[in-house]
Amino acid sequence: MTSFSLDRPPGPARRVLCVGAAVLDTLFRVRTLPAGQGKILPYEMLQVAEGMASSAAYAIVRLGGAASLWGAVGNDAAGERIIADLGKSGIVTSDMLRIDGARSAISTILIDDQGERLIVPFYDARLHDTVRPVSAQEISAFDAVLVDVRWPKLALRTLIAAREAGKPAILDGDVAGEGVIEMLAPAASHIIFSQPAAERLAGTADLVESVGLLKRKFEHAFISVTAGETGSLWFDDPSGDIRHLAAPKVRTVDTLAAGDIFHGAFALAIAEGLPIEETMRFSSMAAALKCRVFGGRTGAPTRAEVCDALRDWNLGVSRKASEIAFDS
Repeated sequence: MTSFSLDRPPGPARRVLCVGAAVLDTLFRVRTLPAGQGKILPYEMLQVAEGMASSAAYAIVRLGGAASLWGAVGNDAAGERIIADLGKSGIVTSDMLRIDGARSAISTILIDDQGERLIVPFYDARLHDTVRPVSAQEISAFDAVLVDVRWPKLALRTLIAAREAGKPAILDGDVAGEGVIEMLAPAASHIIFSQPAAERLAGTADLVESVGLLKRKFEHAFISVTAGETGSLWFDDPSGDIRHLAAPKVRTVDTLAAGDIFHGAFALAIAEGLPIEETMRFSSMAAALKCRVFGGRTGAPTRAEVCDALRDWNLGVSRKASEIAFDS
Protein backbone atom coordinates (compact mmCIF):
# COMPACT_ATOMS: atom_id res chain seq x y z
CA MET A 1 0.00 0.00 0.00
CA THR A 2 2.94 2.33 0.52
CA SER A 3 6.55 2.81 -0.53
CA PHE A 4 7.43 4.22 2.90
CA SER A 5 9.14 1.66 5.11
CA LEU A 6 7.45 0.83 8.39
CA ASP A 7 10.42 -1.24 9.54
CA ARG A 8 12.36 0.07 12.51
CA PRO A 9 14.80 2.75 11.30
CA PRO A 10 18.54 2.08 11.56
CA GLY A 11 20.50 3.18 14.60
CA PRO A 12 19.52 3.19 18.26
CA ALA A 13 15.88 2.64 19.17
CA ARG A 14 13.95 5.90 19.42
CA ARG A 15 13.36 6.95 23.03
CA VAL A 16 9.91 8.01 24.21
CA LEU A 17 9.07 9.33 27.66
CA CYS A 18 5.59 8.41 28.91
CA VAL A 19 4.07 10.30 31.85
CA GLY A 20 0.99 9.32 33.84
CA ALA A 21 -0.99 6.36 35.05
CA ALA A 22 0.46 3.21 36.61
CA VAL A 23 -2.23 0.89 37.95
CA LEU A 24 -2.49 -2.69 39.18
CA ASP A 25 -5.45 -4.09 37.26
CA THR A 26 -7.33 -7.27 38.07
CA LEU A 27 -9.06 -8.47 34.90
CA PHE A 28 -11.99 -10.87 35.03
CA ARG A 29 -13.32 -12.42 31.84
CA VAL A 30 -17.07 -13.01 31.93
CA ARG A 31 -19.71 -14.12 29.45
CA THR A 32 -21.80 -10.95 29.81
CA LEU A 33 -21.47 -7.75 31.81
CA PRO A 34 -23.81 -7.50 34.82
CA ALA A 35 -27.04 -5.58 34.38
CA GLY A 36 -27.76 -5.20 38.08
CA GLN A 37 -26.91 -6.47 41.55
CA GLY A 38 -25.92 -10.07 42.25
CA LYS A 39 -22.95 -12.38 41.81
CA ILE A 40 -21.10 -13.00 38.55
CA LEU A 41 -18.58 -15.81 38.04
CA PRO A 42 -15.59 -15.14 35.75
CA TYR A 43 -13.99 -17.93 33.74
CA GLU A 44 -10.55 -16.30 33.41
CA MET A 45 -8.50 -13.87 35.54
CA LEU A 46 -5.28 -11.91 35.13
CA GLN A 47 -3.46 -9.32 37.24
CA VAL A 48 -1.28 -6.89 35.32
CA ALA A 49 0.28 -3.46 35.84
CA GLU A 50 -0.98 -1.05 33.21
CA GLY A 51 -2.79 2.29 32.89
CA MET A 52 -2.79 4.76 30.00
CA ALA A 53 0.86 5.86 30.04
CA SER A 54 2.11 2.46 31.22
CA SER A 55 0.31 0.54 28.48
CA ALA A 56 1.51 3.02 25.86
CA ALA A 57 5.07 2.54 27.11
CA TYR A 58 4.72 -1.22 26.76
CA ALA A 59 3.44 -0.81 23.20
CA ILE A 60 6.51 1.28 22.38
CA VAL A 61 8.81 -1.46 23.67
CA ARG A 62 6.95 -4.17 21.74
CA LEU A 63 7.18 -2.09 18.56
CA GLY A 64 10.94 -1.69 18.80
CA GLY A 65 11.27 1.57 20.69
CA ALA A 66 12.69 2.42 24.11
CA ALA A 67 10.22 3.67 26.70
CA SER A 68 10.70 5.38 30.06
CA LEU A 69 7.80 5.87 32.46
CA TRP A 70 7.29 8.68 34.94
CA GLY A 71 4.52 7.60 37.25
CA ALA A 72 3.80 7.32 40.97
CA VAL A 73 2.87 4.42 43.23
CA GLY A 74 2.33 4.10 46.94
CA ASN A 75 5.00 2.74 49.23
CA ASP A 76 3.08 -0.54 49.46
CA ALA A 77 2.98 -4.07 48.08
CA ALA A 78 0.84 -3.07 45.12
CA GLY A 79 3.35 -0.36 44.20
CA GLU A 80 6.25 -2.81 44.32
CA ARG A 81 4.25 -5.17 42.10
CA ILE A 82 3.50 -2.39 39.59
CA ILE A 83 7.13 -1.29 39.27
CA ALA A 84 8.43 -4.87 39.07
CA ASP A 85 5.84 -5.88 36.47
CA LEU A 86 6.53 -2.88 34.24
CA GLY A 87 10.29 -3.23 34.61
CA LYS A 88 10.15 -6.89 33.56
CA SER A 89 8.22 -5.75 30.48
CA GLY A 90 11.20 -3.70 29.30
CA ILE A 91 10.04 -0.27 30.45
CA VAL A 92 12.58 1.97 32.20
CA THR A 93 11.07 2.62 35.64
CA SER A 94 14.06 4.09 37.48
CA ASP A 95 12.36 7.51 37.80
CA MET A 96 9.07 6.17 39.15
CA LEU A 97 8.12 7.74 42.48
CA ARG A 98 7.14 5.83 45.64
CA ILE A 99 4.92 8.07 47.75
CA ASP A 100 4.71 7.54 51.52
CA GLY A 101 1.20 7.86 52.89
CA ALA A 102 -0.51 7.21 49.55
CA ARG A 103 -2.04 4.01 48.21
CA SER A 104 -1.14 2.67 44.79
CA ALA A 105 -3.78 2.86 42.08
CA ILE A 106 -5.77 -0.33 41.55
CA SER A 107 -8.78 -1.31 39.47
CA THR A 108 -11.14 -4.21 38.88
CA ILE A 109 -12.18 -4.76 35.27
CA LEU A 110 -14.82 -7.07 33.83
CA ILE A 111 -14.42 -7.99 30.15
CA ASP A 112 -17.23 -9.80 28.33
CA ASP A 113 -17.21 -12.11 25.33
CA GLN A 114 -17.81 -9.18 22.96
CA GLY A 115 -14.63 -7.49 24.23
CA GLU A 116 -16.46 -4.72 26.07
CA ARG A 117 -15.55 -3.87 29.63
CA LEU A 118 -16.69 -2.45 32.95
CA ILE A 119 -13.95 -0.67 34.92
CA VAL A 120 -13.94 0.19 38.64
CA PRO A 121 -10.74 2.21 39.29
CA PHE A 122 -9.34 3.65 42.50
CA TYR A 123 -6.85 6.54 42.38
CA ASP A 124 -5.44 8.10 45.55
CA ALA A 125 -5.13 11.85 44.90
CA ARG A 126 -2.10 11.98 47.21
CA LEU A 127 -0.08 10.03 44.64
CA HIS A 128 0.27 13.11 42.49
CA ASP A 129 0.80 15.81 45.12
CA THR A 130 4.56 15.71 44.49
CA VAL A 131 5.62 17.24 41.17
CA ARG A 132 9.25 17.08 40.14
CA PRO A 133 10.95 19.84 38.13
CA VAL A 134 11.35 19.11 34.41
CA SER A 135 13.90 20.86 32.21
CA ALA A 136 14.30 21.08 28.46
CA GLN A 137 17.81 19.70 28.86
CA GLU A 138 16.45 16.58 30.57
CA ILE A 139 13.81 16.06 27.89
CA SER A 140 16.36 16.53 25.09
CA ALA A 141 17.53 12.96 25.80
CA PHE A 142 14.21 11.70 24.40
CA ASP A 143 12.87 11.70 20.84
CA ALA A 144 9.27 12.39 21.91
CA VAL A 145 7.10 12.63 25.03
CA LEU A 146 3.61 11.26 25.57
CA VAL A 147 1.51 12.33 28.55
CA ASP A 148 -1.91 11.23 29.75
CA VAL A 149 -4.38 13.18 31.90
CA ARG A 150 -3.88 11.35 35.23
CA TRP A 151 -1.02 13.56 36.55
CA PRO A 152 -1.88 16.98 35.07
CA LYS A 153 0.75 19.10 36.83
CA LEU A 154 3.65 16.84 35.84
CA ALA A 155 2.14 16.37 32.37
CA LEU A 156 2.07 20.13 31.84
CA ARG A 157 5.68 20.60 32.92
CA THR A 158 6.76 17.77 30.64
CA LEU A 159 4.88 19.12 27.61
CA ILE A 160 6.33 22.61 28.12
CA ALA A 161 9.86 21.24 28.46
CA ALA A 162 9.40 19.11 25.34
CA ARG A 163 8.30 22.11 23.29
CA GLU A 164 11.28 24.10 24.60
CA ALA A 165 13.56 21.21 23.58
CA GLY A 166 12.00 21.02 20.12
CA LYS A 167 10.59 17.53 20.73
CA PRO A 168 7.13 16.19 19.83
CA ALA A 169 4.83 16.81 22.82
CA ILE A 170 1.93 14.37 22.52
CA LEU A 171 -1.21 14.47 24.67
CA ASP A 172 -3.52 11.50 25.21
CA GLY A 173 -6.70 13.55 25.36
CA ASP A 174 -8.97 11.18 27.25
CA VAL A 175 -11.86 12.16 29.49
CA ALA A 176 -10.44 14.11 32.42
CA GLY A 177 -11.41 16.37 35.29
CA GLU A 178 -12.80 19.83 34.72
CA GLY A 179 -10.30 22.07 32.94
CA VAL A 180 -7.50 19.48 32.63
CA ILE A 181 -7.55 19.22 28.82
CA GLU A 182 -7.85 22.99 28.50
CA MET A 183 -4.76 23.35 30.71
CA LEU A 184 -2.63 20.75 28.88
CA ALA A 185 -3.64 21.19 25.24
CA PRO A 186 -1.97 24.60 24.64
CA ALA A 187 1.41 23.03 25.47
CA ALA A 188 0.98 19.98 23.21
CA SER A 189 2.14 19.64 19.60
CA HIS A 190 -0.10 16.61 18.93
CA ILE A 191 -3.42 15.77 20.62
CA ILE A 192 -5.19 12.43 20.19
CA PHE A 193 -8.69 12.67 21.64
CA SER A 194 -10.88 9.73 22.56
CA GLN A 195 -14.36 9.98 21.10
CA PRO A 196 -16.03 10.64 24.50
CA ALA A 197 -13.52 13.38 25.32
CA ALA A 198 -13.95 14.94 21.88
CA GLU A 199 -17.74 14.96 22.21
CA ARG A 200 -17.50 16.50 25.66
CA LEU A 201 -15.12 19.27 24.60
CA ALA A 202 -16.67 20.02 21.22
CA GLY A 203 -20.28 19.75 22.41
CA THR A 204 -21.35 17.52 19.52
CA ALA A 205 -21.57 13.82 18.73
CA ASP A 206 -20.82 14.50 15.05
CA LEU A 207 -17.28 13.17 14.58
CA VAL A 208 -16.35 15.33 11.60
CA GLU A 209 -17.74 18.46 13.21
CA SER A 210 -15.91 17.70 16.45
CA VAL A 211 -12.55 17.42 14.68
CA GLY A 212 -13.10 20.78 13.01
CA LEU A 213 -14.19 22.45 16.23
CA LEU A 214 -11.24 21.03 18.17
CA LYS A 215 -8.82 22.17 15.48
CA ARG A 216 -10.19 25.70 15.72
CA LYS A 217 -9.92 25.52 19.50
CA PHE A 218 -6.33 24.18 19.47
CA GLU A 219 -5.14 25.38 16.09
CA HIS A 220 -1.42 25.10 16.98
CA ALA A 221 -1.57 21.29 17.32
CA PHE A 222 -2.14 18.21 15.20
CA ILE A 223 -5.68 17.06 16.07
CA SER A 224 -7.07 13.54 15.85
CA VAL A 225 -10.05 11.67 17.29
CA THR A 226 -10.10 7.89 17.75
CA ALA A 227 -13.54 6.27 17.60
CA GLY A 228 -13.12 2.53 18.08
CA GLU A 229 -14.72 0.45 15.33
CA THR A 230 -15.53 3.65 13.40
CA GLY A 231 -11.80 4.25 12.95
CA SER A 232 -9.88 7.49 13.38
CA LEU A 233 -10.18 11.01 12.02
CA TRP A 234 -7.66 13.82 11.89
CA PHE A 235 -7.24 17.33 10.57
CA ASP A 236 -4.74 17.28 7.72
CA ASP A 237 -2.89 20.56 8.09
CA PRO A 238 -1.32 20.74 4.58
CA SER A 239 -4.67 20.33 2.78
CA GLY A 240 -7.08 21.65 5.39
CA ASP A 241 -9.16 18.48 4.97
CA ILE A 242 -10.46 16.19 7.68
CA ARG A 243 -9.30 12.65 6.90
CA HIS A 244 -10.85 9.36 7.99
CA LEU A 245 -9.17 5.97 8.28
CA ALA A 246 -11.40 2.94 8.74
CA ALA A 247 -10.51 0.58 11.57
CA PRO A 248 -8.99 -2.77 10.57
CA LYS A 249 -11.48 -5.62 10.92
CA VAL A 250 -10.55 -8.12 13.62
CA ARG A 251 -12.36 -10.55 15.89
CA THR A 252 -12.62 -8.52 19.08
CA VAL A 253 -11.83 -10.34 22.32
CA ASP A 254 -10.71 -7.49 24.59
CA THR A 255 -10.69 -3.75 23.87
CA LEU A 256 -8.97 -2.85 27.16
CA ALA A 257 -5.81 -0.76 26.49
CA ALA A 258 -6.44 -0.60 22.73
CA GLY A 259 -6.47 3.19 22.84
CA ASP A 260 -3.28 3.20 24.90
CA ILE A 261 -1.59 0.92 22.36
CA PHE A 262 -2.67 3.37 19.64
CA HIS A 263 -1.07 6.26 21.53
CA GLY A 264 2.17 4.38 22.13
CA ALA A 265 2.42 3.39 18.48
CA PHE A 266 1.62 6.97 17.44
CA ALA A 267 4.30 8.44 19.70
CA LEU A 268 6.94 6.01 18.44
CA ALA A 269 6.03 6.60 14.80
CA ILE A 270 6.25 10.37 15.29
CA ALA A 271 9.61 9.94 17.04
CA GLU A 272 10.79 7.91 14.05
CA GLY A 273 9.68 10.59 11.60
CA LEU A 274 6.91 8.67 9.83
CA PRO A 275 4.47 10.79 7.79
CA ILE A 276 1.07 11.30 9.42
CA GLU A 277 -0.79 8.97 7.04
CA GLU A 278 1.65 6.14 7.80
CA THR A 279 1.61 7.00 11.50
CA MET A 280 -2.18 6.67 11.62
CA ARG A 281 -2.13 3.36 9.71
CA PHE A 282 0.60 1.99 11.97
CA SER A 283 -1.20 3.07 15.15
CA SER A 284 -4.60 1.83 13.99
CA MET A 285 -3.27 -1.62 13.15
CA ALA A 286 -1.39 -1.92 16.44
CA ALA A 287 -4.57 -1.10 18.37
CA ALA A 288 -6.69 -3.48 16.29
CA LEU A 289 -4.30 -6.41 16.71
CA LYS A 290 -4.31 -5.87 20.47
CA CYS A 291 -8.11 -6.33 20.49
CA ARG A 292 -7.75 -9.96 19.40
CA VAL A 293 -6.09 -10.91 22.70
CA PHE A 294 -7.45 -11.04 26.26
CA GLY A 295 -5.20 -9.39 28.83
CA GLY A 296 -5.21 -5.62 28.43
CA ARG A 297 -1.80 -4.25 27.45
CA THR A 298 -0.25 -7.75 27.35
CA GLY A 299 -1.90 -8.15 23.94
CA ALA A 300 0.23 -5.39 22.38
CA PRO A 301 1.63 -6.69 19.06
CA THR A 302 5.24 -6.77 17.89
CA ARG A 303 6.61 -4.61 15.09
CA ALA A 304 6.73 -7.61 12.75
CA GLU A 305 3.10 -8.48 13.46
CA VAL A 306 1.95 -4.94 12.69
CA CYS A 307 4.01 -4.69 9.49
CA ASP A 308 2.79 -8.08 8.25
CA ALA A 309 -0.85 -7.13 8.89
CA LEU A 310 -0.43 -3.76 7.16
CA ARG A 311 0.79 -5.45 3.97
CA ASP A 312 -2.56 -7.25 3.73
CA TRP A 313 -4.78 -4.33 4.77
CA ASN A 314 -6.53 -3.41 1.54
CA LEU A 315 -8.65 -0.68 3.15
CA GLY A 316 -5.76 0.98 4.90
CA VAL A 317 -5.91 4.29 3.01
CA SER A 318 -7.58 7.40 4.41
CA ARG A 319 -10.36 9.31 2.66
CA LYS A 320 -11.80 12.78 3.04
CA ALA A 321 -14.26 12.58 5.93
CA SER A 322 -16.69 14.74 3.93
CA GLU A 323 -17.14 11.82 1.52
CA ILE A 324 -18.30 9.43 4.27
CA ALA A 325 -21.57 9.12 6.19
CA PHE A 326 -21.03 8.43 9.88
CA ASP A 327 -23.58 7.08 12.32
CA SER A 328 -24.08 9.50 15.22
